Amino acid sequence: MKVKKLIFHLFMSILLIVSVSACGSSSDLENKAVKENKKKEDEASNEAKPEKLIIWEEEGKAEALKPVIEAFEKEYGIKVEHEELEMATGMYERLRRDGPIGNGKAPDVVTFSHEKVGQIVKEGLIQEVKVKDEVLNAFIEPSIRGEMYQDKVFGLPKSVTTSVFIYNKKLMAKAPETMNDLYKMAKELRKRNVHGYYAKWNDFHDSYGVMAGMGGYIFKDKNGKLVPSDIGLNNKGSIKGAAYIQKWYRAGLIPKGGKAGIEKLFLQGKLASIMSDGNSFTERKDTGIAPMPELPNGQPMKTFMEIKGWHVTAFTKHPYWSTKLVEYLTNDDNAMKRFDLTGEIPPNKSIKHNAAIKENERAQALSIQLQYAEPVPNIPEMNKVWGPMNSAMDEMTTQKAKPKRALDKAVKKIKKER
Repeated sequence: MKVKKLIFHLFMSILLIVSVSACGSSSDLENKAVKENKKKEDEASNEAKPEKLIIWEEEGKAEALKPVIEAFEKEYGIKVEHEELEMATGMYERLRRDGPIGNGKAPDVVTFSHEKVGQIVKEGLIQEVKVKDEVLNAFIEPSIRGEMYQDKVFGLPKSVTTSVFIYNKKLMAKAPETMNDLYKMAKELRKRNVHGYYAKWNDFHDSYGVMAGMGGYIFKDKNGKLVPSDIGLNNKGSIKGAAYIQKWYRAGLIPKGGKAGIEKLFLQGKLASIMSDGNSFTERKDTGIAPMPELPNGQPMKTFMEIKGWHVTAFTKHPYWSTKLVEYLTNDDNAMKRFDLTGEIPPNKSIKHNAAIKENERAQALSIQLQYAEPVPNIPEMNKVWGPMNSAMDEMTTQKAKPKRALDKAVKKIKKER
């Protein structure tokens, strides 16, 4: 018995030692990770402070940038030079040209639409933005998702927008809650030779909100990562959404014409409502702005979200201080300063509690609609989607092509061009 007890106690002692060692190993690993991160932070923060940083801003938006960079200069003692450039192509082309040359011409921080992120990352024009989780958590999740590529964050968002419902209060006492209500209103208004509603549904950008709300998708999202081989633009939801859009055209309820012609109809009181980003007609007293009406299936319209962000270039010699500037530009206080000066909606979570946002009808409508909006996919494969899908929507709305046939054809072409 004594021998058995001795063996038992010996066994338990060994087990205890192993358990403690295992716990110690896990703790050591965690401590090591923390120490490594701290070391990286210390090394980064020890980066020599530059005399100046160069930032490229979107053309026409320096009014919002100047007071913020002046405050940054005062707080950190770093001169910030800025230049305004056309964002869509001008800034991109110049960054490709001047970035590799250097010689003081390359910017440290630039601004781009999130749709370009995948492309400019692949071209080596911008670098990962390394910030703490508390910084990322200050923004609405889709706006950060739009700035990500291959599970890494490549920018911090400065503004977001999406389509909302703009209506003439003289023709509509209030915004309809559902698209079914709007459809009935539109049919009644046609009897008075007035169009009830316009959306550029022959274009994929506007039509996607209906298709996505019905269950369609562009690329399958698997754990936050888009899978370009899995396309849902001809699934049952997309087909159902396209058929609903076609219903409006077949009933003759969507007016024809370009942007200028449509705006003229609205201003003349011959068009009651428009799907738009909210920048048009907002100064008119008889204009109301609201979130998009609910779809026939009871779901919100999942409009596209466009995000503009600040990015640290791959050519900066001061990545730590450039990132510091990006953080400063996008913090809650400075985001609201930008809104006050430009009207651009910041993606910061804190804005919903801000009185200026609550009192602004357009800002309120956008902030609500943004809850349902989806970022335009920022992977390079998205470039292959626009052409075929625009053609498909045009065929369905003007040539009365069957939705399934038109969408099958578009998806086949997308996959072929990929």
